[in-house]
Order: sequence, then C-alpha cells, then structure tokens
Amino acid sequence: MKVALVAPPYPLELAPSPPLGLCYVATACETVGAKVKIFDYIVRRYTKDKIKQDIDTFRPEIIGATSVTMNFHIAAEIIKTAKQYNPSIITMMGGPHVSFDIENTLHSYPEIDVILIGEGDNTIKEFLPVIQDKSQWAMVKGIAYIDNGHLVKTGQRELIQNLDSLEIPARNLLPLSRYQALGFPVSIITSRGCPNQCIFCLGRKMVGKKVRFRSASSIIDEIEHVLSYGFQRINIADDFFTASKKRVRLFCNEIIKRDINFTWSAFARVDSVDKKHLAIMKNAGCDTVCFGIESGNLEILKQVKKGITPDQAIKAVEICNDVGMKVHASFIVGLPGESYETLEDTQQLANKLDVEYGYHFLAPFPGTTLKNEIKNYDLEIISDDWNLYDAKRPIVKTSHLEPEDMSNFVDEVFKEQQENWETLKQAFLNGDRSENKNNIVEGLVKMDFIFKLLSEDIIENQAPFIIQNSSNEHIIELSKQLHNILGSDMGMNIHLVDQICSQLVKNGYLHYEKQGKSIKWFWTYNNKIKSL
Repeated sequence: MKVALVAPPYPLELAPSPPLGLCYVATACETVGAKVKIFDYIVRRYTKDKIKQDIDTFRPEIIGATSVTMNFHIAAEIIKTAKQYNPSIITMMGGPHVSFDIENTLHSYPEIDVILIGEGDNTIKEFLPVIQDKSQWAMVKGIAYIDNGHLVKTGQRELIQNLDSLEIPARNLLPLSRYQALGFPVSIITSRGCPNQCIFCLGRKMVGKKVRFRSASSIIDEIEHVLSYGFQRINIADDFFTASKKRVRLFCNEIIKRDINFTWSAFARVDSVDKKHLAIMKNAGCDTVCFGIESGNLEILKQVKKGITPDQAIKAVEICNDVGMKVHASFIVGLPGESYETLEDTQQLANKLDVEYGYHFLAPFPGTTLKNEIKNYDLEIISDDWNLYDAKRPIVKTSHLEPEDMSNFVDEVFKEQQENWETLKQAFLNGDRSENKNNIVEGLVKMDFIFKLLSEDIIENQAPFIIQNSSNEHIIELSKQLHNILGSDMGMNIHLVDQICSQLVKNGYLHYEKQGKSIKWFWTYNNKIKSL
C-alpha cells in the first residue's frame, strides 16, 4: 500500500519548520506496512501539474493532507485536484481545522473521503488496514465521512497515554536540506496537552486538558537523531513546556548527562517560571523563552481566561533577564471588549518589559470557545474566509474598535521600526556593513532570497550549462544566472548572490551532477542522501 502525505504551502513570514505532525502520521503509516512519500509544497512550488506529476511518479492508493485554518483551502484544493485526477485514490485530511469543522469541510469538498479527528497516530494505524473496505470504517474510532448522503462520526478516540510508545517522526521523508538552507529550527514535542482554558486557543480541545509527558530519555534520543541530520537549533513546540518543573529538570539533566551541544527555545507561561529552573534550562542550551502574554489589561486577561496578570509578566521577564535568557513576548489585538484604552495598556506593558515582542490579530478558529460562543462576547467576526485567518490582519471588530482601528494601532506602533528596517536594508544592499544590526538584515535578506529559490522552483528550472574549468567557476556561473533571474529584482548585487550560493554549496544544500559536458544543479535531500 502506498500513501502520499501532503504538506501544503505555508507563508515564509510564519517561519515554517519541517512539518512535525505530518511526520508523526508518516511514521504511523509505515508502522502498519505502508510505503510513504511526503509531497512537500512548503519548500517546493505547488501547481496542479506538480501534484499530478507527483501522483504519476509515486502512484499512491491513498493521499492525505494536514492543515491549519489559514492554509486549509489550498490543502483541500490539492486533495480535490488529486481526486479529480485519479478518482480511485482514497483521500483524507487531518489537523486542527478539519477536526472542528467536519460537516462544512465534507460538504464543501466532497472529494475528501474521510477526516481523521484530533490526535491521529493510533487512528491511522487502525484505519489503514481496512481503508479499502468502506463497510469497515464505522468500526474505527476517530474518523468522520459521508455515507449515502449522511454524515458519520465514529466516536471519540482515547488520547495516547504513553507517548513513549510513539516512534520517532519520519523526518527522513522530508527534503531537510531545503529547510536547513532557510535557517529555520526543527521542532519537537516533549508533551501533549494543555490544562489552561484560554478561550481563543484550540490546545486543550485538540490534545486534551491533561498534560502527557514523554520520558527524558525518549526526548533526547529523538534530539540526537535530529542533530545527526545537521540541525543545530531546536524549537520545543509544546503548548506548555514548563507545566512540570520536575520534568524540566529531568529533561535538562539528560541533555547535560549526554553532553549534547545545541541551542533551543520553548514556550512557557509567565506564572510557571522561576530563577532556579530558568538557570537549569539555560545551562542545558535554552537561550530563548516565548511568553504568550496576549494583553496588558487585567480585565481582558480575565475575560479570555488567560489566568495571568501583567505583574506576573513583568516578574517573569525580570527573572529571565537575571539569568541571561532572551525573551520573546506575543500580544493579541482584537480580543473581546478591546478598546483604545486596553490597547494602550498593552503597549505600555510591552514598553515596560523592554523585550522583543510582536502583535497578532485575533483569529477565532473553529472549535475555540470564542468561535463557538461568540454571542457571549463583545466581538463580531467579519469574515469566514479562512485564507484571512493568518493573524496578519483584523477579521473581527468590537463595540469600541473597527478593523481599521486595530490595523492603525499596530501600524503606528511599528512605524518607526519599519522605517528603520527599510533604512538598514537599503544600506545593506548598497554595501554598507558598518551597522551591527546588519547581521539581522543580512539573515533576513538571504532567507527571503532562498525562499524564492525554493518556492518558485528556480534551481529545478535552470537548464544545464557548460563549464570548462574549476568548481568555483560553476558557482560563479550559477550566481550570475540567479542574479539575472531573481537577485537584481530584489536589489541584490552579484557579490551578495555569489556569497549566498557559495554558502549553500559549502553546507551541502546545493550540489551538481555532470551531464556530459554540462552540469545541472539540484537541491540535496539531506546530509545523508543527496537525492532520492
């Protein structure tokens, strides 16, 4: 049995890491004997012709996709295209969006045969052996489908209690070199579940309110596996990494015991950190803690059931500063009851914290308390276009604020920062390397250039070219071509493009093969396999 899994396109500015959930599903499929291939359209260009070519090459009997709300439509369209191209393929979708918008999804996209609801690892293991016999589907808990015009939900599947029973996610099925070229960290999870009750979040509804922990040895085994692919930085993607101080100590002690060197970041709550445990984390390689503070107004925090106070946020940042831990804080614009006054409270808190921070616009996702009980709040949703649910624009209003008011607030806050950025960027592109901040500018310019190379298939579409002499000349010629195609339009000079290309080759992400007297460049697969 062949199973194709789709990673749908995802915006660069949201720093896509290798899709962890899809890799867990891939491992589960392999466990029951399936041959699996991941069609990754995050770091490859997606077109309808591309999915058809991928299907023709791999010839899967089953194709599935995962998505969050903002890329649901493109994921569903990919599945639709696959089904229309080959009606015999069984199609499925999973992930947080479809898990809480089942009926709308199946009726809007009849090409989707089945939805896997919530935590899908054990569901897929039980489902694949009977997937070709629809009369057996009703016996598998955790799925939903249409049968003779009627919606069938097979009942809730119990959550996996022993997370150590899960195999290491099949990241080897991803084109890892492409992600490494972008410089993004790889994500892991050390637990599942969230005990908190934030009304705007799906965490506890998707993976349960009780936190289930992996053992320290299991986590570090996976980290060593990840590091073997050349990654040097890891993002712990748990909803609540610091839920258990004992587990934090065990985890950090295992890192130190095995003498593993890497940097990492984690999400925490401001009411869950103390100096002792932050120091332990820092000693084990953690350099950044991310706090979702959401608002600087106490009444707003109470209403959304965040369970923290602004004073706790101030104290948590002070502790982080004491131990030398970098902090990133995030705030939400457009929470119920939001007004000019509450936004000003939030900005005053952000200024007082004096850390790196960002604003996100509220996106009331399907399944959240906020979405389900919208009539109970001072909030109106103005769009159900899921493509707009990317937290980059307002899609709600309150009795005090219109969407443009929210946009104007964020624009004004970051106006000076944006102007400074444009000045630094232009100075960098003009060859000025005097500012220390140019290190950040350089990284972002290079990342944008590489993402365009990847998402537009520019390397793949380059014709082979004849080179007579050294490998350095190969790189020079490649740089010239890429500068003509892309670099000049981005304001980049040939020397910067050549620097990027040389680094990509040196790191092993780009390689070439000889074709007679010509050479053809290609992206390598990972540091263990050049190509499949």
